[in-house]
Formats: sequence, C-alpha cells, structure tokens
Amino acid sequence: MKKDFITIHDLSTYEFQEMMDLTEKMKKNPGKYRKVLKDKILAMIFQKPSLRTRMTFEVGMLQLGGEAVYLAPSDIQMGSRESVRDIGKNLERWVDGIMIRTFGHHIILELAESTRLPVINALTDLLHPCQAMADFFTLREKKGHLAGLKLAYVGDGNNVCHSLMLAAAKAGTKMAVATPPGYEPKPEIVAWAKEDGRDTGFELTITNDPVEAVREADAIYTDVWASMGQEAEKEARRKIFQPYQVNRELFSKARPDTYFMHCLPAHRGEEVTDEVIDSPNSIVYDQAENRLHVQKVIMMLLMGKK
Repeated sequence: MKKDFITIHDLSTYEFQEMMDLTEKMKKNPGKYRKVLKDKILAMIFQKPSLRTRMTFEVGMLQLGGEAVYLAPSDIQMGSRESVRDIGKNLERWVDGIMIRTFGHHIILELAESTRLPVINALTDLLHPCQAMADFFTLREKKGHLAGLKLAYVGDGNNVCHSLMLAAAKAGTKMAVATPPGYEPKPEIVAWAKEDGRDTGFELTITNDPVEAVREADAIYTDVWASMGQEAEKEARRKIFQPYQVNRELFSKARPDTYFMHCLPAHRGEEVTDEVIDSPNSIVYDQAENRLHVQKVIMMLLMGKK
C-alpha cells in the first residue's frame, strides 16, 4: 500500500521518533542523501501562497537529486476547472509524488484517495503537519529531548495549534493552549491528541488564561490571529485577541530561558511584538530552516526506494 503524510495522528510513536532521528542524521550529513530521489519529480500544488513551503520543498527535492514542478492556483483551478479526482489521476501518469497546500481538509483526502501517488499535506485549514514536525525537531535540537518539556501555545486554536497538539502527544511533551473563549481547538483534534498521548506522558491544558499557559513553559508559540481565508474577520479578531499578544509582559511570566516560536509569517505588533520575536530567546528562523530538513525526510520516506 502507498503511504501519505496527511496528519501526525497517522504516525505511530515509533515512526515519529524515527523521523526525528533521521532528520538529525540528514541535517548533519546531507551529502549522504544527495541522490536518494534521483530522477524523481514532485508536483507542488499551491492554492495558498507561501515562502517557506515552496522554497523548502523545491530546494529539498533538488538536494535529494530530484526536481519539483510548481503549480499555481491559476494553473489548474482545482475543483472548478477540473475535479480533484481527475487532477490526481492525471498527475500519477507524470510525477512521483504530490505536495498540496490548500484550504478544506476534504480536498487532500479526496486527492489521496484518487491517486496511487504519495500525497504530502503542506497545509490545510485543519492541519499543518510539516510545520509541527519541524517545530518539534527544533525544540529537540535546542533542549536535547522532548519528553517532559512544556510547550505553551497562545492565540487561535487553528491548524498549527492542532498539529502541535498531535506532535506533543507523540513526543510526550506537555502542552498548554490559551485561546479566547470560542476559539479553542476543535474537539475532535483534542480527542485524537489525548488518544495518541495516552502512554507517552503527554498532558494537555486548554484555558482562556495566557498567563496560566506560559507559566513554567520551555517554549511559547503563537500564530497570526487571522489566517488566509479569514481576512473579513481581521478587525474583529484583532480586538478579541489583543489580550493574547505575546509581548514582554507576558513573556516575563515564563522562565528567563523560555524560547519563542512562530511558524511565520508574523504580523509584528499584533500577535507578537518586535522585542520578543527579535530577542535572543527567539528561534523562529531555526524553525524555518528545519522545515527543509524534516520535509526532505518525509519525501525520501514516501518517494525513495523501498
């Protein structure tokens, strides 16, 4: 059976740890892997734009010996000009894998069901698994381990928050999520995380109090208050989320050595202030770099020789 990378929930705890280990090996010795995807081609479907996603997947394929083909929203007009199923059936005749960055999660599920090719979730409105894998690899790099750490997430209970919870569950990391009332993570993802973390030492706290969330945290994570597709809500969300800004005052409630994390792009002056994101505690650019290394492992495992 072909394998996809759609959600961290689909990984076993062993697979999660193995991917962390393999990412470390590949990052330390990239030359060893420079031909593992020789002559392989990745189709990259973008319905949402992104600097980090495009660069890291395209550069990653080049570094592994393969190539990537960028498909912009206007190129295929998925779901309007052509059905998701027909696009999947066509692509499997030409390429070796598909990466997709899209809106509704149902789109990636339909695509994966329609094709024999491995499909990689580069973002949906529900999940952002590649980002969370890179984030937890970055934390492991900085701390030397993941089990028993505490990650505080402050902001919208969105796709990034969802995937961080699932990664924390696999890693045995404690997680506190602070959101405004009504913006908590989806109950079904909370249930997945609790199921995945039953035997790992995972603990999850969901609160409306950001100070409670960041207390004794090893890292504080935030994301934009209005994601792509939520532009109409931007002004209303700005007022609702203002008490959840990660600023010097909130950061002072955590330990002095607490890291600051963000998936980027950041809206400086909204969810985070310059003095926090540009501080020595910030590891946002390490996270961005590690997208490359984690995704190289994902592509190698899905598209390389079995």
